[in-house]
Amino acid sequence: MRTNPRKYGDGPYNIAVIHGGPGAPGTVAELAIGLSERLGKGVLEPLQTSMSIDGQISELKRMLDRHGKRPLIMAGHSWGAWLAFLFTARYPSYVRKLILISSGPFEEKYASTVMQKRLDRMSRSEIDEYLHLSSKMSDPSVRNKNHFFTRFGKLMSSADSFDLVPFEETHLGFHHDVNKSIWSEASYLRKSGKLLRTGYQIKCPVVAIHGCYDPHPFEGVEEPLSRVIDDLRFHLLEKCGHYPWLEKHASEEFYQLMGKELL
Repeated sequence: MRTNPRKYGDGPYNIAVIHGGPGAPGTVAELAIGLSERLGKGVLEPLQTSMSIDGQISELKRMLDRHGKRPLIMAGHSWGAWLAFLFTARYPSYVRKLILISSGPFEEKYASTVMQKRLDRMSRSEIDEYLHLSSKMSDPSVRNKNHFFTRFGKLMSSADSFDLVPFEETHLGFHHDVNKSIWSEASYLRKSGKLLRTGYQIKCPVVAIHGCYDPHPFEGVEEPLSRVIDDLRFHLLEKCGHYPWLEKHASEEFYQLMGKELL
């Protein structure tokens, strides 16, 4: 993998943006660049490679020890929101504010509708492709699953979005093995309730930003977190899907919110 973490702007680097996936390094590059340019701040974009959650937390700590100025503001997107959440609970002295962008729901009862919402938005040909890609990724005889996982990620991104502006893809490839390994752990954490209970260890301010059009229901973020986080602020964006910084109708409001929270 290339330079890790990637850096934007000049130091000190007291803002870190954590990518989703899991197994999709580089997918928040546009966000990190946008924040650095708009705010004139140094921003870190750590790239997670470990096959376990503990491993990703440890490698994130190593990168922040070496390159970050603590305590910092940590903003995580999608799976990265969960990773930032778990990291902040384990190392509270490292994070002075936690921002959760388009997080997955924190309780299992909210998760059952996500894929159905995506499928409802797809054409017949897209559903056929979804079924084809799912079959390939679950077939043990298929060796190059990254190829199919990359196509799958693009298909899901399209279904997750309301109206994206044109952008240049900056990800560093999608890694199916990392996704499968991490998600098996993360799924258990949510189902068991351990993920949400971890929030009791977080004492810094927490900000959650979510799009109305995101198939991951905002209620599954706002309602559970309100029970475990003392200092929680929740922002819901209209005409906005899973990638707020790329949404034509919501990106400006999103960046304004981020500017207020980061400054």
